[in-house]
Amino acid sequence: MKITLPTSEWLEADGLGGFASGTSAGLRSRRYHGLLLVATTPPTGRVMLVNGLEAWVETPTGRYAISSQRYAPDVVHPDGVRRLVAFSNDPWPRWTYRLEDGTVIDQELVVQRGTPVTALSWRLREPRGNVRLFVRLLFSGRDYHSTHHENASFRFDADSSDDERVTWRPYEGLPAITAVTNGQYSAQPEWYRNFLYEGERTRGLDHVEDLASPGVFAFDLNHSAAMVLTATDTTRQATGNSDTRQATDNTDNTATRRATDNTDNTEGASLLVERLFERERRRRVFPSVLHRAADSYLVQRGAGKTILAGYPWFTDWGRDTFISIRGLCISTGRLDDARAILLAWSGAISHGMLPNRFPDRGDAPEYNSVDGSLWYVIAVHDFLTAATTLDFAVSASQQDDLRSAVDAILEGYAAGTRYGIRADADGLLSCGSPGVQLTWMDAKVGDWVVTPRSGKPVEIQALWLNALWVAGHWTGRWKEALASGMSAFRARFWNDAAGCLFDVVDVDHEPGRIDPAFRPNQILAVGGLPLSLLDGPSARRVVDAVESRLVTPMGLRSLAPGSAGYAPRYEGNGAKRDARYHQGTVWPWLMGPFVEAWLRVHGSSETTRRDARARFVEPLLQLAAQTGGQLPEIADAEPPHAPRGCPCQAWSVAEVLRLVMVLNH
Repeated sequence: MKITLPTSEWLEADGLGGFASGTSAGLRSRRYHGLLLVATTPPTGRVMLVNGLEAWVETPTGRYAISSQRYAPDVVHPDGVRRLVAFSNDPWPRWTYRLEDGTVIDQELVVQRGTPVTALSWRLREPRGNVRLFVRLLFSGRDYHSTHHENASFRFDADSSDDERVTWRPYEGLPAITAVTNGQYSAQPEWYRNFLYEGERTRGLDHVEDLASPGVFAFDLNHSAAMVLTATDTTRQATGNSDTRQATDNTDNTATRRATDNTDNTEGASLLVERLFERERRRRVFPSVLHRAADSYLVQRGAGKTILAGYPWFTDWGRDTFISIRGLCISTGRLDDARAILLAWSGAISHGMLPNRFPDRGDAPEYNSVDGSLWYVIAVHDFLTAATTLDFAVSASQQDDLRSAVDAILEGYAAGTRYGIRADADGLLSCGSPGVQLTWMDAKVGDWVVTPRSGKPVEIQALWLNALWVAGHWTGRWKEALASGMSAFRARFWNDAAGCLFDVVDVDHEPGRIDPAFRPNQILAVGGLPLSLLDGPSARRVVDAVESRLVTPMGLRSLAPGSAGYAPRYEGNGAKRDARYHQGTVWPWLMGPFVEAWLRVHGSSETTRRDARARFVEPLLQLAAQTGGQLPEIADAEPPHAPRGCPCQAWSVAEVLRLVMVLNH
């Protein structure tokens, strides 16, 4: 089944937490769509600086728009989108416009990794007559979760200006915006009011915004391609990163003149932008669009690296990082990145727990996940295994640090830590306290935890027992606990009547109380982890049941159709969406554990792997081909399984990429 999007989204990430994003049609549909969105304290503290642009072309036959905006109540103007004849996302976004008089213009956009810089270019496909381009940049200067409205405080005037460089400081306390261009700038301040963001309206959020445009850039397209580079120096002080410093220095007067020696000003700006495009041809070395998309999620945090959970609104979350690192880094051979990330997180353990989230503002981490720390153990195992296989150097002290972190997690969990997390007498892991969501099914509406799953959730046992198994390779301390837990798991979780596993036992810490809800969590007892807790007919029955009731072309449903509370569509305002988040909504990342389980029970011959790829992976690969390798967070439970939630999700990309690597070897 082929999955299509009426208007796909594109993403250009800067490796610092900032990005540019939009739609293939050029219509901004989210408050997060923009040309220059930067992280002031990488990868957090994000602010939107340049939201978009107005562009039009004048030829001897008339004036033609090549941009479009959506305004409230629901009007698209001007009509530039009707001249769009092609869009490509390889290796960066490129639009082709054909005017009524036959003029063809290519527009390209690229963000340079490691710098808060976006470059745009427009060029004629072939010379023809007098063709002039005019561009207005649309500014805000706001937190990226907010919207911007007309006000008297916005500064339209250019702080500094010369023939090729214009700088604005719209608001005190926010980064400056610099444009380096080979066009002619003229100040023509205007407010553009009532932009409508359809994606935010659908989500029940603030969706109308006003933007400011200080002036107009004019270009003669017959003379040369039009170039605009937008940049800010926001991360120079925050990171001290040399690549960032180099890129931002290139926008100051001295460096710009140095870059343009022996050329006139117009050629200097053009060369600067051309060099940026040339540097970003590095992305052509990635073997697939999935590999290229994976690179978007590896970002800087302080002097180290971390993984962003998703674009445009997530930061780095512990659970997402340790699930994603297996596909983004380990399976792709980026072991240096994996090592750096795992070592960086190893120092954040508190009472056996790793933080699940770092807030957008401030550095106080949140420790509210039972599974994130256990996924870390799995990631350490996969990393050390891959390092041995690939003869990748990991020093003795680094190995000691990773193993010590694993031991600290297991010791903390065994002794008991926050939120009732503790090893029980039966060898299984108990967790949960009122009002707290600890598993990956973590939706909460006000004080209502939608899926509390307090007690002994099935996937937590799979992770716990796998963690004991991992640690058992270098110490005998956990082997008895593993044996006890394995025996208890098989005795207590097997639902013979349904041929599957219970979702939770000892619900709300009441001995013997069970939750028989048919959810995908049980698949982790058979696939997705190094140690399978079931084998033989039992494993096959679980896989068959999950395939028949939960598998869709977009991933696995979070609850079986026909169950109480099943939601076929993920829609409505924030509260309604959160209530449906794990009540049927499809999650692409779960396809990874499922296909591994499927191969374990069906065999892993070349024929079987080919069958698995065609049946379960190919639909997601088809979708990724339309979006530059990106995959969404979730999708509707029922056909046509429309993508929902975060449009670019790390663990969705990671697990499909990991599957591709598994199926190809």
